[in-house]
Amino acid sequence: MLAGGDFSLVSAQPGDKIVHAELRASINPVTKDYVLRVLRLAREEGASLVILQLDTPGGLVSSTKDIVDAILNSPIPVVVYVGPAGAWAASAGTFITMAAHVAAMAKGAAIGAAHPVGLGPPGGGGGEEGDQGADPAAQKAVNFLARWAREIAEKRGRDPDWAERAVRESVTLGWEEALERKIIDLAVDDFQDLLRQLDDYQLPDGRTLRTAGVPLVKVPMSWREQALNYLADPNVVFILLMLGIYALIFEFINPGIGIGLIAGGISLLLAFLGLQILPVNLVGVGLILFGALLMVLDVFYTPTNGILTTGGVVSLLAGAFTLFDFQGIERSVFELAWWNVLLTVGVITAFFVFLVAKGLLAQRKQPAVGMEAMIGAIGHAKAPLGPGREGLVLVRGEYWRAISQEPIHEGDEVEVVAVQDGRLVVKRATRTILPAPSSSESPP
Repeated sequence: MLAGGDFSLVSAQPGDKIVHAELRASINPVTKDYVLRVLRLAREEGASLVILQLDTPGGLVSSTKDIVDAILNSPIPVVVYVGPAGAWAASAGTFITMAAHVAAMAKGAAIGAAHPVGLGPPGGGGGEEGDQGADPAAQKAVNFLARWAREIAEKRGRDPDWAERAVRESVTLGWEEALERKIIDLAVDDFQDLLRQLDDYQLPDGRTLRTAGVPLVKVPMSWREQALNYLADPNVVFILLMLGIYALIFEFINPGIGIGLIAGGISLLLAFLGLQILPVNLVGVGLILFGALLMVLDVFYTPTNGILTTGGVVSLLAGAFTLFDFQGIERSVFELAWWNVLLTVGVITAFFVFLVAKGLLAQRKQPAVGMEAMIGAIGHAKAPLGPGREGLVLVRGEYWRAISQEPIHEGDEVEVVAVQDGRLVVKRATRTILPAPSSSESPP
């Protein structure tokens, strides 16, 4: 059964219901499924009317077509209400609003701007002549959507010329002009005013709507639909994808308590869920994975002084900007933000530059074990030594045979400069250290 709150003006007639759904999001596969679910539930429950409250900046062409087809073929009258005041029926929302049995707008709402973004300049003269400068694929898409808009408008008795201009020239209308041009049927103050004006409203097919006293049942988005709708944002998906990849890389290279594995695994699974919703370019995914591989190789396997890291950054940027394959009216809504790409890739780059720098410093650092670790150590001569004369020195509490290119007297401070044939090569120390051990010490 449908669940929600009841809103009645008078007494309700048995069996009647008005289904109310609010769509304040982009048009994507998730919101499309939500609208189709609402229409299906309305049929199953025997509702007399469906009111779809709309506020959208646009969305995917494929999802828009599914919603429009469902509304056009719905046996139950569908009212699309662009509201409250300040709401948009932009881009894809224009097609959905025109497809309704009754189109209504709140005073202060707007409709239009359905030109396919990225397929040529809107307002390029309109009509066929305005599209002559576009490439063939772009012109074909514009012509198809313009013809589709005309068909929808003609079926619902709306202005087909304006519908075509909304696609070709990206024109927009406020509620007053939309009412004058018969793009919409009603202009209302608020939702209750909409219900009042719908009461006894006669549809072109002869049916009369009844709203007075009929229970209003809201069908909200489920928690699953809300979560998936959030993942329909390409910026969220991109961050989750990058976080998941690099968290797993960190965990596999430096096994710990599993935080990286847990965070990376969950992030990747959520990212894959979002990638199933959005149109993805597999080349972009490959470039991102290749960029991550180059960075890992540079840090842990192939010391190239940052060359591979630089290539990895270029590959990440190229992959980010080609990750999603948006076309047509959806691009303005679903475009991956450049600041998100630069910030995410910048943080990753800074981390790997830090690792590469630490690796280079480690290569230059003197060994910490074995005889090579003695270079730079300070000690004391325990016997005279010099050119052609081997002596004995005490360094770090150990006695060593030593040679020198300069005369060194017993008790002088010496610095180890090299190791040669198991002997230390020393010179006079240029810095002071703690007082030498007592002369009572004797070699073992």
